[in-house]
Amino acid sequence: MSPIRLAGRAAEVPPSATAALDAQAKALIAAGVDVINLTSGEPAFPTVEPAAAAAVEAIAEGFTRYTPAAGIPELRAAVADHLNRHGTAYEPSAVVVTAGAKQALHHAFTALLEPGDEVLIPAPYWVSYPHLASLAGGILVPVHPAPDAGLKVTPGQLRAAVTDCTRVLLLNSPANPSGVVYSRAELAALAQVAVDHDLTIISDEICDHWVFGDAEFTSVAALSPEIAARTLTIGAVSKTFAMTGWRIGWIAGPAPVAQAVTALQSHTASAPSSIAQKAALGALTANLTTELEHRRQALDERRRTTIKALADIPGIEVGGDPEGAFFLLADVSGTYGRTQAGSTITSAADFAELLLAQSNVAVVPGADFAAPNHVRISYTVPPDRLAEALTRVADFVARLGSGVA
Repeated sequence: MSPIRLAGRAAEVPPSATAALDAQAKALIAAGVDVINLTSGEPAFPTVEPAAAAAVEAIAEGFTRYTPAAGIPELRAAVADHLNRHGTAYEPSAVVVTAGAKQALHHAFTALLEPGDEVLIPAPYWVSYPHLASLAGGILVPVHPAPDAGLKVTPGQLRAAVTDCTRVLLLNSPANPSGVVYSRAELAALAQVAVDHDLTIISDEICDHWVFGDAEFTSVAALSPEIAARTLTIGAVSKTFAMTGWRIGWIAGPAPVAQAVTALQSHTASAPSSIAQKAALGALTANLTTELEHRRQALDERRRTTIKALADIPGIEVGGDPEGAFFLLADVSGTYGRTQAGSTITSAADFAELLLAQSNVAVVPGADFAAPNHVRISYTVPPDRLAEALTRVADFVARLGSGVA
C-alpha cells in the first residue's frame, strides 16, 4: 500500500462516469467487438476544416509559445462576437479563453465559492457539476422537477431551495443529459430568483447551436442588463465545431470575474494551447453557416428517428421534450423485474450493463445525472449505426423475461 495520503477532496471525487463508459465502449471496439457507442458527448462529425487548416498554419509559422493567460486578443474578440449573436453585449475584455468548458466551470467555482457555499442546479444535471463544485469547497443542491413537469424546474421550486448559504444558480439549456430547452420566458423567471436572492448565475451554454423543432436558444446574459451583471456565460468550440479534443472553451462575465479567472489560469495552465487557440479562431471567423446548418439538420433527423424508435418499445419512455443538444433520457423503469441471461433488471444500471453485454450497445445509466430510472442516449453516431443500435435495443427488450440470451 502506498504511504501517500490523498486529500479528502481528491479521494472523494470519482472518475467521470460518462468518460469511463465511453472509454469502456471504445476499448471493446478496439478489441474487435461490434459495440455501438451511444455514450459519447461529442458529435460524430469531423472537426470543421478551417479549424484544422488554422492549426497547421500555426505550427508552420512557429506559433508554439506561451500566449497571454486570458487567451490571444483576436480569439477573445471572436468569442465575444460569437456570443453577441445571441443578443449579449460582451466586450473582448470580458472573455477568458480556457482549456475547455470544464476548466471554465472549475475556474468559475474556484473564483466564486467559499467552503460550504451552496450551488442550486436543476436536475437532471451533467455528471461533472457536483464534483466541480465540491473541489472548490461548494455544495451542490439539486432541485428536482415534478414528475409531470417534462424534466423542467419552476421558479417556485428554486425559491424553496434557497438558503442563507446559497451563492450560485447554475443553469444549462440546452441541457445535458436531458436535451430539454428552457424558453426565454422560463429562463427569465428562473433568473429572477437569482436577482431576488442576490445569487450569481453560471449559464452553461455549450450546446447553443444544437436546438431543434420549435425550440429557440436563449442566452441568459441577453435577458436584461440586470441579469447580465450577475451572469457568467460558459461555452466552447467543442460541440458546435466538433472540436472536443482541441480543448478550447471560455468564460465571459463582469470584469472582476474575468480578472480573477485570468489570475487563476496564470498560475495553473498558464494559458490554453497556442495551436488550439488558432484552430478555434479559424472556426469562429470562417463562414460556416451552411455547413453547420447541414449538420444541425442531420442531427435533428437522428433525434427524431431515436424518439420514434424508443416510443415503439414497451417499457421505455422518453423523458421530457428533448429539443436540444444531442442527448435524451430514456426512462427504463418499465423493464424492472424482467430478466435476461439469468439476471434481473432492478435499476437503470442493470439495464445498461445487460444491454452492453447481450446486445453490444453502450448507454449511460442516469444515477450520476440525478435521473436514476433513466439511461442517457447520445444519438450522434452515423444514421446506419444509430438505426442498428435502436433495433438492437428493441430486440433486447423484446427478449426480456424469455430467458433467451
